[in-house]
Amino acid sequence: MQTPIRFGFVGAGQIAHNSVEKVNSHPDGKAVAVTDTNFERAQELCTSKGVEHACRNTEELFARDDVDAVYIAVPNKFHAPLAIAALKAGKHVLLEKPFATNYAEAHEVIQTANETGKVFSLGMNYRLRPEVQKARAVVETGALGELYHGKAWWYRRKGIPKLGTWFGNKALSGGGSLYDIGVHYLDLCLYLMGEFKPVSVSGATYTKFGNRGAGEGGWGMSERTDIQFDVDDFASALIRLESGATITLDVAWACHTEQAHLKDIRLFGTDAGMLADPCQLFRQNNETGEYETVTDFDVKIPFPHGDRFHNMINHLLGREPLSTSHEEALAVQKILDAIAESTLSGKEVAC
Repeated sequence: MQTPIRFGFVGAGQIAHNSVEKVNSHPDGKAVAVTDTNFERAQELCTSKGVEHACRNTEELFARDDVDAVYIAVPNKFHAPLAIAALKAGKHVLLEKPFATNYAEAHEVIQTANETGKVFSLGMNYRLRPEVQKARAVVETGALGELYHGKAWWYRRKGIPKLGTWFGNKALSGGGSLYDIGVHYLDLCLYLMGEFKPVSVSGATYTKFGNRGAGEGGWGMSERTDIQFDVDDFASALIRLESGATITLDVAWACHTEQAHLKDIRLFGTDAGMLADPCQLFRQNNETGEYETVTDFDVKIPFPHGDRFHNMINHLLGREPLSTSHEEALAVQKILDAIAESTLSGKEVAC
């Protein structure tokens, strides 16, 4: 494939500014075009980051011969339709999380990618963090023994994205804290445990802060409106996996905690336990009998660049596999759907 790999950006929000820099930091990548429903915002991104073309709409961007791949970062409702349109237009696609607002949409995207022969990747950037990759490499050595439970949590004291925007509206976002930050740590826990085969889910979501105008963190460039806040700002779930292992997930955009920001993943194995970030192993030393914490590991990580755009570019050039498989992305979406269903029914849901 020719170089550089030329990217078009669909969405010129806050995350796009950093993402343009990531693409351009790769020696074989270049951001060439941007579109946004707010054309002035697209122009501002082009001016501030040195991108040549601001397009009036997605149709104009998808029709450009100098765009090889597109990155889509827009309200979640439009993820699947735009990804499908881009794939059918002959573009490779890197999609911002969450995948879609439901499993059926996500599955249609994968079908379209298979039919068109274009590369599709879900940009689960947290699994590319060096410490997370290290933790996964340690798990793969068998150091933990049989993994039987994973606990993932991410609590913010005040971390709701800008109130009055699409983030807090279910029709546009599909979900709140669960879809925004919960999806990251759900994916990470499954990734670290090396299993993406859920069999049942019991979940509950809560809306306790955003609906009262409380808990805002300020993330986001979208304009404020009088749009209703009707998504979760706290979510909890128990996921049972095919192997018999379980995962508990707790996430909050806003809650009362002793610290403003708490997040990590803890793994429980028969031979050792682990915290993921920073990577720490807890075990009894078989020689001394003493309990120890291990932080120095001689392992190799698969993606030293630690970046989803570099991964996509390298994959398109035949240099490395995608960091997130289609099957893994679909499994996460299936669990998100099950949490929503369990919340409504008050019962455990089979996957």
